[in-house]
This record gives sequence, C-alpha cells and structure tokens, in this order.
Amino acid sequence: MTRTPPAEWAPQRALFTAFPSHEDLWEEDLAPAQAEMAAMVRQLAETVPVKLLADGAEAVAAAEAAVGGKAEVFDIAFGDIWLRDTGPIFTSADTAVRFRFNGWGGKYDLPGDDTVGAHVAGLMSAAVDAVDAILEGGAIEYDGAGLILTTEQCLLNPNRNPGWTKAEAERVLGAALGARRVVWLGDGLLNDHTDGHVDNLARFVGAGTVALPEAWTLDDPNTEVFAEAAERLRAAGLAVVGIPSVGAYEMDGELVPASHMNWIVANGQVVVPLYGGPSDAKALEAVRRCFPRHKVTGLAANHILTGGGSFHCITQQVPA
Repeated sequence: MTRTPPAEWAPQRALFTAFPSHEDLWEEDLAPAQAEMAAMVRQLAETVPVKLLADGAEAVAAAEAAVGGKAEVFDIAFGDIWLRDTGPIFTSADTAVRFRFNGWGGKYDLPGDDTVGAHVAGLMSAAVDAVDAILEGGAIEYDGAGLILTTEQCLLNPNRNPGWTKAEAERVLGAALGARRVVWLGDGLLNDHTDGHVDNLARFVGAGTVALPEAWTLDDPNTEVFAEAAERLRAAGLAVVGIPSVGAYEMDGELVPASHMNWIVANGQVVVPLYGGPSDAKALEAVRRCFPRHKVTGLAANHILTGGGSFHCITQQVPA
C-alpha cells in the first residue's frame, strides 16, 4: 500500500545529513562549509537524532571533531552532500521510496551519488520501494495529506524523464508517494543548476498555506518568478504568505540562487539559511510568524551555497 510521506513538521525519528568530504569539489570552501554544516548539526541535534555521513577516514575524523558528539557519524561513500536529492524519501520510520538519480539531468556524475540512497535506507532497516523514474527530493514539496508542489521547469525537463507529461508525472507521484493532487508552478530561481527545484521557491507552512519569497528590492532577478508562482498558488486555492527574498546575490560575478526558503524543520525547530545581508533579519521574522510554536534559528550558509544549495538540500528526515 502506498504511504504518503508526512509533512516536514510532523514528528521525526531521525535526520540524515552529510559532511563536505571532497576537497576537489569544495576547494577553498571545504573547511568553511564544514564549519557551517557542523553548526547546523549541533543546532538540529537539540531536538532530533542526527545521522551524519562522511566519506573516508579523514572526513570522519573531521566530522566527529566538528560536531562534538552531537551526531552519529557513518563512513559511507557519496558523491556530494545533497542527500535531499540522492537519498530516499522516507514515508515512515521503516519504509522509503527510492527514485533513480541521474546527476540533476546529467550535469554532475559523481561516484556514489547513485548508491548512497540505499545505504541511508539500510541504516534505518527500511523497506524500499524502488521507482523506475528520475526524481530528486528537492523537486517536490508535500503537505503530508497528498498535496504536492513542483515546477514544470524541473519535472517536465527532458533531461530527467524524456516525454513526461503532467499526467504521467502525476501518475508516478500518485503511485509512489500517494499524491492526490499536484500543483504545478512554472520556473524556479534564476541560475538554479537543479533546473528549478521547488524547495528554493515554495514551502508548505501549514495545511493549505504556502510560503513564497517576495521581492523587496528593485534589482531582484526573480521578481516575475515569484509573482507567477503566487498567482498559480492562489488559483489553486492555497493561501500565500511572503518571506523576504535574498535578492540579487552574486558569487564570482554571477547571480546565484540564494534562498531563505531552503530551511529545514525538525521536531519543534526551524533552521533558516542566512547570507549576511539585509534580508536575513526580515526573513527570520517572517519565518517565525509562519512557525509560531517552533524555535526558529538562522545560521550562515554562504559557503554551503558555493556547492549549489543549502540546509534543506543537505538533509533528509525520517518520520517517527
């Protein structure tokens, strides 16, 4: 019987994440990204058991030193730390769904990314339902009651499942994850190498309510994307609440998809990525209004962003 994964704010038995382990991928950002990761782990460990993957003896030693006993560390091979996409989607503490993974449409073919999901499921002794379709966890957002948000830019991209239509995607999501309804947004954030993952754009914060970035500066490169997403969400009968956007954020002269939306919820707390700009305080205030019963903490994610994502991208929760 197909199980519907619970909403992220439902009770969690554990939370998986991974420690930046490969200097050839992270270069000068390796140590700073490890420090940001460790800060996230120490915070999350206040309310949920954290299972931290590290690749190789050197990375394991660095991870154990960085988190100071706040997580259980496992020496498991992986390509990189984006477990939201390479790991399984747990529908319960002992059941998981594994889609196929092709390096975000063939962009990044890293040894271990296609096998780490099996290791993660194995650590929970979870029964695995293997789905013969390509899908990354960050491409969908679910409310725990059968409603899924996604973007056309990602799920209908021919670099994943050539020939997929909305109807075929909805059939697969229904069979694999119990989706009863899919709300389609258009594009994701500008220059998102995941082809517009929805977890940088739209997040459920309650039944029938979706948080969405809102531009508050004139140079925000995603103003039209936000507006179209809001229109589609409201047309679908969903309430929309605004979270101030990071705005135009550059690395090495290129706009990159920095987003406060890439938060992670874990047993009564929310950890929000911050980028050292004027939107940080505004975003934290807005997220606290969305989660009034949760402890909301903002942590720096600038160096993790150099790898292409943030806190939600590098975590995968296990329901209680």
